[in-house]
Amino acid sequence: MRGFDRSTTARALSRAAFAVLLSTTVLAVETHKASAFEIFGIRLWGSADEEDADIVDPLDYAVTFEVVGADDDLREALEKASLLKGEEDRPVSGSLGLLAKARNDRERLVAALFSKARYDGVVKIAIAGKSLDDLAPDAVFNGPQPIPVTVTIEPGSMFTLGDVVLKGDAADIRGADFGLIAGGNASSDAILKAEAQIVRALKEEGRPLAKVTSRTIVADHSTTTLDVTLDVAAGPIAGYGATTVEGTQAVDRDFTVYMTGLERGRRYSPKEIDDARSRLLALDVFSSVSINEALALDPSGEIPIDVRVSERKMRYFGAGASYSTTEGMGVEGYWGHRNLFGRAEKLRIGGSIGRIGDTMQLDKLNYNAGIMFEKPGVIGPASKFFSGAKVSYEHPDAYDIFSVKGNAGVSYELTKEQSLSAELVVEYADIEDALNPDGQRYLLVSTPLQYAFDNRDDKLNPTRGFRALAYAEPTYDALNSNAFVKLRGEGSTYYGLGANNRFILAGRAAIGSILGASLEEVPADRRFYAGGGGSVRGYAYQGIGPHLDGQPTGGLSYAETSVEIRYALNDKIGIVPFVDAGTVSAKQFPDFSTVRVGAGIGVRYLTPFGPLRVDVAVPLNPGPDDPNYGIYAGVGQAF
Repeated sequence: MRGFDRSTTARALSRAAFAVLLSTTVLAVETHKASAFEIFGIRLWGSADEEDADIVDPLDYAVTFEVVGADDDLREALEKASLLKGEEDRPVSGSLGLLAKARNDRERLVAALFSKARYDGVVKIAIAGKSLDDLAPDAVFNGPQPIPVTVTIEPGSMFTLGDVVLKGDAADIRGADFGLIAGGNASSDAILKAEAQIVRALKEEGRPLAKVTSRTIVADHSTTTLDVTLDVAAGPIAGYGATTVEGTQAVDRDFTVYMTGLERGRRYSPKEIDDARSRLLALDVFSSVSINEALALDPSGEIPIDVRVSERKMRYFGAGASYSTTEGMGVEGYWGHRNLFGRAEKLRIGGSIGRIGDTMQLDKLNYNAGIMFEKPGVIGPASKFFSGAKVSYEHPDAYDIFSVKGNAGVSYELTKEQSLSAELVVEYADIEDALNPDGQRYLLVSTPLQYAFDNRDDKLNPTRGFRALAYAEPTYDALNSNAFVKLRGEGSTYYGLGANNRFILAGRAAIGSILGASLEEVPADRRFYAGGGGSVRGYAYQGIGPHLDGQPTGGLSYAETSVEIRYALNDKIGIVPFVDAGTVSAKQFPDFSTVRVGAGIGVRYLTPFGPLRVDVAVPLNPGPDDPNYGIYAGVGQAF
């Protein structure tokens, strides 16, 4: 490769990345003191008794939990509602603590029965053989521990809705439009949900004070029906009044008001309130945000808005890792600031090393170092300016590259689901690949444009929704006087099945093409590739598509698709069988006669920062140089 000394560059980047990693922890953390740490249920340090050290007069108990004649779903729901059962391995604070927990548990279990439309169920709790109702308020349990506790539940009959009456300003509303219909679902959850939807419908008319003023519920045990009467007051139409903020310290208060986007005098909208909360949380400087309307209009007839926030720690550092049998191991370290100048400006500095274990040569590892800056609210609350600089020295199977890149751009949220972005990117690159074995230098000026639609319910672990992306990148190579346009589109969809979305059907499809230049004229890192953990599993990274002398060349077009069935064994563990397929062509449009297919199964462990993923896959129609299998590990779903 021309233009730089590989060994010198590799050593310099290696030292820089290693220094970053030495200053980080194994997981992304904020700086704080901790005396114990646990992951995957394994305590890494600290005593198991530390959590119970503050309990006065600890008393152990053992629970016998019986649900008479219930199906598995109802039994599981009741067990989850019971703190006696769920916290059985933790002692309580003496006899009074056990009594208080048992009384609270009875209320929780009755509420759980109501949530399943069981209004004549009976919950019986006995401690040391005596009914909870027969125990004195100051009863003492001196017997041998653990103290026996018996929970017996007779669920009773399932009720349906009887007469439904809507009064007041809801008199003209059809209850059936909100699920309130004779013979329908009578669960407390369904009724409360309908109430919230009715109030929401009135608020969407611009009425911030809409509310249910009274609720009358009558259970007829002889007919197992539930009569419901709701009295609703709509209140007047109003605009936004003054917005006040509490809880800001490091973050500028006026900026927080500005980022809500709730312009004074504009008609009230509950959707705008929801969007404002999401926008403030997306700033990444607040751990919690609540936005509430005042209980009354101000003298000008507008509704004051109260914003309450809790700030996060602004500095953070951390590290991450990934692994696959076809790509080796990767590690990264980073440091960041969430609020650099007081208005949620982000600065992040990081470095990474890849292909560890895939090669024993230090100058063949992948090295990256970069800095990123973001500033929200540059052209309105829904906008964000972003910029960065990155140095890379990488050696994937298809090419060797040294590059220096800088970028600056703006993104804008059209709606909560839709966003646009545009940026200017300038990159110098020196690349060796099969089509340019002596190396080729490039000075690339590009303007990537992107539109995204995303209505998934959870970005880390979606159970429903759709995501689509359209991408266009016009590029001019100033050193070689070439121009081309890279086009790409992709979409993924998610559909939950069964109780609590126990099964998730997930699908992904992507297609792309490069127009305006030949394969040799397009820099190797801008071409399309397929294969590996984020593509077609079971195949080597960049292993699918045209080859020259056994080395991938990439292509001018590609197409990929994946299907997964995500099955939740419990709240923490999931099993995911999957099938992936993809093709890469040297032509400008995909050649579907060369599609490669891989299949396998994965395990997911759910954590607060996203699912931990391990996938094992095999190629179903491998070529002579393809691996027999691939193992991939990382954080987050495959798509």
